[in-house]
Amino acid sequence: MSAESQPTAIHRAIRLVRQSLNGEEQDYTTGNMKKAVFLLAIPMILELGLESVFAVVDMFFVGKLGQNAIATVGLTESVISLVYSLAIGISTAATAIVARRIGEKNHEAAAHAGAQALVVSLIGTLAISITGSVFAPEILALMGASAQVVAEGAIFTRIMFAGSSAIMFLFLINGIFRGAGDAAMAMKSLWIASFINIILCPVLIHFFGLKGAAIATVAGRSSGVIYQCYHLFKGKGILKFKKRHFNFDLPIVKSIINIAWPATLQFIIASGSWIILARLVAETGGTTASAGYQIAIRNVVFFILPAWGLSNAAATLVGQNLGAKQMLRAEQSVMLTARYNVIFMSMVMLLFLFLAEPIISFFTHDEAVVAYGVKALRIMGAGYIFYGIGMVMTQALNGAGDTRTPTIINFVCFWMFQIPLAYILSEGIGMQSTGAFLAIPIAESLIALLAWYYFKKGRWKEIKV
Repeated sequence: MSAESQPTAIHRAIRLVRQSLNGEEQDYTTGNMKKAVFLLAIPMILELGLESVFAVVDMFFVGKLGQNAIATVGLTESVISLVYSLAIGISTAATAIVARRIGEKNHEAAAHAGAQALVVSLIGTLAISITGSVFAPEILALMGASAQVVAEGAIFTRIMFAGSSAIMFLFLINGIFRGAGDAAMAMKSLWIASFINIILCPVLIHFFGLKGAAIATVAGRSSGVIYQCYHLFKGKGILKFKKRHFNFDLPIVKSIINIAWPATLQFIIASGSWIILARLVAETGGTTASAGYQIAIRNVVFFILPAWGLSNAAATLVGQNLGAKQMLRAEQSVMLTARYNVIFMSMVMLLFLFLAEPIISFFTHDEAVVAYGVKALRIMGAGYIFYGIGMVMTQALNGAGDTRTPTIINFVCFWMFQIPLAYILSEGIGMQSTGAFLAIPIAESLIALLAWYYFKKGRWKEIKV
């Protein structure tokens, strides 16, 4: 590139970033495909990027409270990931249906589908919130926590479950925004939630200890939901919710449930596997291994979430282009997104392989915890390229409304392969927690290969939503 053309390229890039962050209404079914990917991906990456920043910041401050606090947060989040599963499952359905209606240029039907998804989610979140709040100590004990961890951490678990409705609505409404192609609004709402979390977390931990971390999280997410609702009902975006959109519509509700239940099961299967692995690490390595593993997981999540944001762009592009009957463009957008994700994840893999020790040492100075964390981070980081491919292919299938195929893939790879492999390596041949660490990249690589295979078969092009 010549010196004269460099400013032009820089200015073009700046304009593209500004356009993506402004949330201007775009038609993603026509025009330059690379531009479409970047317009969606930039806010989606930044959206989940700040969420991952909070996850790390939260662990940094909680880490100052000692091993028991770290273990409590990790074990609680392993279980509360079931809430995330339901939230992501319903939001996946909302994204697929809203994107399809937007691709068909039917904004009224898109708003109606989004409102019906909110009605469905309200029922599910109430049951989980009540159950988790009442049985918080039993949940921690079931996860293999020591008596001391249960005694100190039950209040954290209880608050987190009580506020799980905020998690549900934050993810669901952002799924609605993404389906509509308004990725900037989804980004801003999660940014607000994360910024408030980051501000409140050290202050409330200082005054209330571990309980303060839970209060900060619930308060932050609730503020994000309030911002979302304002823009859904009063804003000037693509979707404008009206009272009539919430009138119960059985056919739409059935359509949402038909897509949502496999998607929810898909993430419950994955979450269940992570719960079992967390328990296996605690059983074979004790609280020290569990603390090191949880710190490593937070760092894995830190870089997984931005990559997941890029994968969400593929889901929106597939849904909208299927609605516009642009089958080839839908497929090409996924392959382009996968290429970008592989490049990003390759860089992360190198970071984890060569800089694991300083990364883990930033969160704790306990040498035993650092040793476990470094080992976990290096082993899990070795499979990052496959994680990137698998996420894009899975989200592309979900965005098309084909949530059943990824669910079957998850069941086979997680429950029929990863969990037995982890137990064989950990207890069968005596590798202890290292065996659980190794099972993760092996299973994730298998998921990537299977998801790629089924995406290329093309059955997702025939799904009706």
